[in-house]
Amino acid sequence: MGLMQALKSLDAFPRAEEHLLQKTKSGAFVSIVGLVIMATLFFHELTYYLSTFTVHQMEVDLKRGETLPININMTFPSLPCDVLSVDAIDMSGKHEVDLDTNIWKLRLNSDGHIIGTEYLSDLVEKEHAAHAHDDHKDHHEESDHKIELHSFDKDAENMIKKVKQALANGEGCRVYGILDVQRVAGNFHISVHGLNIFVAQMIFEGSSHVNVSHIIHDLSFGPKYPGIHNPLDGTMRILRGASGSFRYYIKIVPTEYKYISKEVLPTNQFSVTEYFSPINEFDRKWPAVYFLYDLSPITVTIREERRSFLHFITRLCAVLGGTFALTGMLDSWM
Repeated sequence: MGLMQALKSLDAFPRAEEHLLQKTKSGAFVSIVGLVIMATLFFHELTYYLSTFTVHQMEVDLKRGETLPININMTFPSLPCDVLSVDAIDMSGKHEVDLDTNIWKLRLNSDGHIIGTEYLSDLVEKEHAAHAHDDHKDHHEESDHKIELHSFDKDAENMIKKVKQALANGEGCRVYGILDVQRVAGNFHISVHGLNIFVAQMIFEGSSHVNVSHIIHDLSFGPKYPGIHNPLDGTMRILRGASGSFRYYIKIVPTEYKYISKEVLPTNQFSVTEYFSPINEFDRKWPAVYFLYDLSPITVTIREERRSFLHFITRLCAVLGGTFALTGMLDSWM
């Protein structure tokens, strides 16, 4: 019995004798309110514990020999698909769009509804390839040259009629797909540069009549992760007066997103600065939408983390104990 008495003396929770306790309606009301508050705080703390938060870290980018995926989804409401071309050039001057490039063009009517689909394995300016082959041809083969010239004139005439009819019908074009380019500074642009200059002149009757109004539905450099914000998504630039060229100067930041499951998602985020240069009637330049990108030497690592269980228990004891003490004080005042 001596041991039991010693244990009773260590009891830190004094209890009033049963005949001193009196149950009241106000006490029952305060108890119910206290239980509701405790339950609410418990579920709030549990949700807070189960949720994740992100930690950002920066370090030098050590990646080499990888490709940079460029996701494009744009609409040109005032240009038919037959005249649009995509060209990507890196810092060394090489065309890189023919590396695993998948581009689709959708013909749109004046109401924006799809009326046709065209798949292009690579949308490089055809004139570059034509000029490159011409340098190796024998210029003394005049008969072959006359045949090709006649064929070109016929094809060009058909192209002019087709495009003029599309312009008269108010056709537009939606370009979407993925460009895989080298991880070096470069640019890609969407324009009418793929046309022969004489054909383009006969179609538009001057560069100032080329309307490069566009809507950027999606432009990203890799897969999306939770919380990412691509600043060009939803951008709309509609020209009402004189035409011109749009230039988007993009700074790409390599990013790695590490999920709570230890899965790593390599991607990129970017910032952008926009510039517009108008074109007059006597300017020899043709309007285009340029995306000039450069890569940051710093990579950002975003890591998902969860709060510790001991932290959860500490906060839980604090809020539940505090609520119990507060309701006890309120009961005594009542």
